[in-house]
Amino acid sequence: MSSEPAGAPGPRPSGTGEAVAVSRDEFDALFDSVRTWGRWSAADRGAWNRVTAAHVGRAAALVRDGTVVPLGRPWDTRPGPDNTKPALHYMSDLGDVEEPEPAAYKDFLGADYHAKSVSHLDALSHIAYRGQLYDGRVARQAIGAGGARFGAVAALGPLVTRGVLLDLPAVLGVDWLEPGRAVRGRDVLAAEEALDVRVVEGDAVLLRTGRFRRRRDTGPWDTGAASAGWHVDALPLLAERAVALIGSDGDNDVRPSPVEGLHSPVHTLAITAMGVPLLDNLDLEALSAACAGAGRHAFMLVVTPLNVPGGTGSPVNPVGVL
Repeated sequence: MSSEPAGAPGPRPSGTGEAVAVSRDEFDALFDSVRTWGRWSAADRGAWNRVTAAHVGRAAALVRDGTVVPLGRPWDTRPGPDNTKPALHYMSDLGDVEEPEPAAYKDFLGADYHAKSVSHLDALSHIAYRGQLYDGRVARQAIGAGGARFGAVAALGPLVTRGVLLDLPAVLGVDWLEPGRAVRGRDVLAAEEALDVRVVEGDAVLLRTGRFRRRRDTGPWDTGAASAGWHVDALPLLAERAVALIGSDGDNDVRPSPVEGLHSPVHTLAITAMGVPLLDNLDLEALSAACAGAGRHAFMLVVTPLNVPGGTGSPVNPVGVL
């Protein structure tokens, strides 16, 4: 495994994006190198502690033409190879109960949202490694049948910060990255240069792989078996840049996993080591077009998870504003 230093000039991203294998010993050394345990008193907010009023003001200054781009996927109730846990939506009141006017129509929503279809935020209670959550909390003591007592999504609250879109297909001149394409540290550096943007402290960095463009054109596939995403060697660079949030139009991890015996190594590094929440399954196609039209890839990002005490995350519809 190799990771390029943040200041090194990176080559243009390759089209193959080999997911270089990483041993568990190498992974554990990487985990220890990016760990931020003990850094913040509000530990269950993790890297969101980095975002100050100044960061919010910096993000607001990026709003120039008022274009608002929702990043959440439609509520997906149809089963498929990439939606093995379909969301629920049904009418609970069709206005046919005899009551005084007006008639009321009501519906129910439900989802096992930590899957491959629902756009959602992963809180710091979502991933444990070697029995520990972020900040060294013992997972079995912190999480029970009633939910999480540490690292719950309710502790995060809303986030407003600068978003940066790393649009790898646009950089490569392709419609999408093929499943299994790993986005490595050198790809981040090359994308920054090509898109004239730089990830800095407090940013939310979003990776577009073109997943939903590919799905639209070729049909759904089992994204748990093969999907483009971050390679673990991109995480030291993002840690060095002190990001607050990482997201993708996939579930962030390249699949198959390059780390032996570990199914979600990027989740483990970001959430458990770095304290950085993740946004999974965003639809970044409209944002890609908006950024290309505006000639810039930085914007204000607004993330408002549901206030769920004890929740390990939340369905979410983030909004980018240019």
